[in-house]
Amino acid sequence: MADKPRIKLPKEAKKGEIIQIKTLVSHLMESGQRKDAQGKPIPRKIINKFTCEFNGKPVFSCVLEPAISANPYIQFDARIDEEGTFKFAWTDDDGSVVTAEEKIALKA
Repeated sequence: MADKPRIKLPKEAKKGEIIQIKTLVSHLMESGQRKDAQGKPIPRKIINKFTCEFNGKPVFSCVLEPAISANPYIQFDARIDEEGTFKFAWTDDDGSVVTAEEKIALKA
């Protein structure tokens, strides 16, 4: 499936602060609409779902469609009320899942 995803978020935030989270995962995102050199359809193979949880609670999720370009970049905001761990998951058409975790601490 994909290589290790890249995630950018602050290492710490003030309680109640809204932070920006950026993710990028390497994936070809083959739509299934193209044909190979012999004229045969190239099978669809895309990341079809992205989810993010913070301390086990859902923060953000989206369904990805074939029109999404290769190496999908997803950016969203989250409010930080406690320190904890973000868990990210990208699900491929074949059922494989790439996961990553990032911790964030509270500023004094």
